[in-house]
Amino acid sequence: MQAAWLLGALVVPQLLGFSHGARGADREWEGGWGGAQEEEREREALMLKHIQEALRLPAGRGDENPERTPEGEGVWGADEDGLEEAEEEEATPTPSYSPSPSPTPEDAVTYILGRLAGLDAGLHQLHVRLHVLDTRVVELTRGLRQLREAAGDTRDAVQALQEAQSRAEREHGRLEGCLKGVRLGHKCFLLSRDFEAQAAAQARCAARGGSLAQPADRQQMETLTRYLRATLAPYNWPVWLGVHDRRSEGLYLFENGQRVSFFAWHRTPRPEPGAGPSAAPHPLSPNQPNGGALENCVAQASDDGSWWDHDCERRLYYVCEFPF
Repeated sequence: MQAAWLLGALVVPQLLGFSHGARGADREWEGGWGGAQEEEREREALMLKHIQEALRLPAGRGDENPERTPEGEGVWGADEDGLEEAEEEEATPTPSYSPSPSPTPEDAVTYILGRLAGLDAGLHQLHVRLHVLDTRVVELTRGLRQLREAAGDTRDAVQALQEAQSRAEREHGRLEGCLKGVRLGHKCFLLSRDFEAQAAAQARCAARGGSLAQPADRQQMETLTRYLRATLAPYNWPVWLGVHDRRSEGLYLFENGQRVSFFAWHRTPRPEPGAGPSAAPHPLSPNQPNGGALENCVAQASDDGSWWDHDCERRLYYVCEFPF
């Protein structure tokens, strides 16, 4: 390193002097000695290059524009701009580009093999992930099967509880009907003061373990009449019975499907023998049944126990019967 600096100290002053001399000669013989000047510039640039290599200095920019740079002017000029440019170039070295060699068939094969190896590694990772997903799916399927089994068990338990509740409600309704109502043989009658259509009344009686009242003979009819009169007196309320002719007009059946053999239809009172001519029947008290296809359900009057046909959608009291 000391030898390089010593060489610079000896050569640079001579070079600067030679540069000034070259400038003077350039100014004097500028017109006719262009070729000699060009040779001097090339020789000067070569010497500067050797000095820079020896001193390990970055290449100057003076030779990039030879038209603006006089002969003999280089990186060792006296101006400060050249020094600043040299420092900037030293701080940021210019990258050197070299032409890339053309690919050979062996390089293409190597490239293809490398890509295939990468694809194989990717496929291996994909298989690993698919295996993990399959394992997870199997676990989820097993858990779903267990949940379905638990749901099935729960549904069976809920159904069993509902059936037990229905049995308890029917038993409770049967006991209530026989305790609060009236008993006749193997039947118990209980009046409900809820207004319901005939079908809804039958459903509520069935939910309590019974059905709408089905008086099958005169004794049951008289017992039911006394019970309703005592319960609803002094008013006269029609009460649904389990009698209808919905299947065929004029064919009256009980709710259990049996044909009705005993009837207690309302009739207009006849005048007594020897009495004068009676007035016309009251329009609100005609002979029953008189509704035809529009009135297919039977209700019993609470005052005299007579039967009247009504529209099945009419909301009335109803009386249930329970087995004893």
